Amino acid sequence: MKTKTRPVEKEKRILVTGATGYVGGKLAKALSGCPYRVRCLVRDPQKLPQAVLDNAEVVQGNVLEPNSVAVALEAVDTAFYLIHSMGAGGDFAERDRLAANHFVQAAKSAGVKRIIYLGGLGDEQDLSAHLASRQEVGRIFAKSGITTLEFRASIIIGVGSISFEMIRTLVEKLPVMVTPRWVRTQAQPIAIEDVIGYLLEAIEVPLEKSRIFEIGGPERISYKGLMVEYARQRRLRRLMLPVPVLTPYLSSLWLKFVTPLYVRIGRALIEGIRNPTVVKDSSALTTFSVKPQTISEAMRRSLQAEDDEIEHFRGSKLYLKETIGYQKNTCRQGSRIIESYAVTVSTSPKRAFETIERIGGSNGWYYANWLWHLRGWIDRLAGGVGMRQTPRKQTPLKVGDHVDFWCVDAVETGRLLRLRAEMKLPGQAWLQFETEPRNGKTVICQTAIFKPHGLAGLMYWYGACPFHWFIFKGMIRAVASRISTNH
Repeated sequence: MKTKTRPVEKEKRILVTGATGYVGGKLAKALSGCPYRVRCLVRDPQKLPQAVLDNAEVVQGNVLEPNSVAVALEAVDTAFYLIHSMGAGGDFAERDRLAANHFVQAAKSAGVKRIIYLGGLGDEQDLSAHLASRQEVGRIFAKSGITTLEFRASIIIGVGSISFEMIRTLVEKLPVMVTPRWVRTQAQPIAIEDVIGYLLEAIEVPLEKSRIFEIGGPERISYKGLMVEYARQRRLRRLMLPVPVLTPYLSSLWLKFVTPLYVRIGRALIEGIRNPTVVKDSSALTTFSVKPQTISEAMRRSLQAEDDEIEHFRGSKLYLKETIGYQKNTCRQGSRIIESYAVTVSTSPKRAFETIERIGGSNGWYYANWLWHLRGWIDRLAGGVGMRQTPRKQTPLKVGDHVDFWCVDAVETGRLLRLRAEMKLPGQAWLQFETEPRNGKTVICQTAIFKPHGLAGLMYWYGACPFHWFIFKGMIRAVASRISTNH
């Protein structure tokens, strides 16, 4: 039988720490649709998404700075603590301890009624340094006298989660993997949507004293099992070879070459999964209304959500400051590789877009047409559509129209044109153009987006990088030149 929650207090003020992190960012966004007054404590407000900035008060500060913590906690009823220092290197346990004590002192002075904390699952008698530190922070809060609700979770399944991204990178890059014994340790993963569901309900759930709730999905599985499931859903064939000895230290060195993004936290993370992280107390299932997803469903929804994000991608957001002359930006977002170019022209977005919309077909690609034709010829040899040489009489373009070996995926007249590649590729590719008014001029942003499929996709992208640089750099400048000539 589910516990009934209290009526929502309309003016209740909620503080979210770690709002630029993975879980904190998801929570802050979810809270924007709730009847609370939300405040975020962050070191860099520019990293907050616009949806959060529009609906929350932002305090710039750091939990290691007592003064900024005191300001952030003023008049707060419930505080979410979603911070840990593992990624900063050095003595992260001491930093976490110091930060938690600063937070407790400020929370007591401000009269905070409840602290909600997300920690890690694991047997307290046999924990890695990382998990021991996270559980120590929970004890600091519980001993403070402030009612504390601590969730303990294992692997979080979701695009952006460190554990999930490490699994993704390993499976995508390595057709053959050695799997040491710790890879077969049991865990109880949980979907990010379910974690957020628990956190939201924790605001109102009745508590007489501080409590710990262990949360997880309905299945127990190992890291190896998760890699097998990811490979299945991505339709990748992977060979996994068990080895008897490969210490966390040696594993972290190996990880350094495969996933350099996680080298600073790799060893701590690997040490944390040597021991089982499974739910032993299932009381969360009877206290909260959350019905955790299966591993297969959680992974499927995470990958689908990432694919859906392309509909909302705007390359112009990569250029937060005034764009002067020509600029380039290369980055990764999830599994996607993004190469974006921007240039400023002295005309209106509408007129600039008219030139962009005529690209391709008999009008050509404005730069290095012979290379575009060569790519089409190669595609035709590979059994693809090749360079269809579509007549360009139809304007404006509409979704579904063909432009050589591209298809119009999205169009917003005067603002955006996104083309989806129909050529044979070891992955998915898009070419996007945007026009944005800025300081009386127009910024044109041209973005190539590629989602590689396994190692072949990565090899294709990086092998073609010199050609991309030549073509895309020349094309954005040619587009700008043609716009200036036409208008």
